[in-house]
Amino acid sequence: MARILVVEDEPDLRELLDGGLRAAGYQVDLAEDGRQALRLAADHRPDLVLLDLMLPDFDGTEICRRLRRDETTADSGVIVVSAKTDLLDRIAAFEQGADDYVTKPYSFRELLLRIQAVLRRSDADLKPSGTADLRRR
Repeated sequence: MARILVVEDEPDLRELLDGGLRAAGYQVDLAEDGRQALRLAADHRPDLVLLDLMLPDFDGTEICRRLRRDETTADSGVIVVSAKTDLLDRIAAFEQGADDYVTKPYSFRELLLRIQAVLRRSDADLKPSGTADLRRR
């Protein structure tokens, strides 16, 4: 079962994500700010981080940069979930290592599909090189 760290400062949205992700079968950790997110990420090594950009203490792109720089979280998937829709914000997130970017408001179903896609890619990266699926050829 994959572990997801939700980094969201809006309590209602954080709780909705918690309930929806748990119902979908994920283990969930919740952080309301950047400091708590970095601590939980180091302690629990999430498979994926859902990361809001506008946090009270750190900008989400800084959190993403720190996650990528730390060897314990460098391989965690990161999906930015933000109300920021500007192209420069999206570019900055990708430059700091985000795997995907979803703008608010969003469909929870679409978010689940994006989570599954990022987790699939990370699982493929973990497979030994000699275990290629020959059916795809």
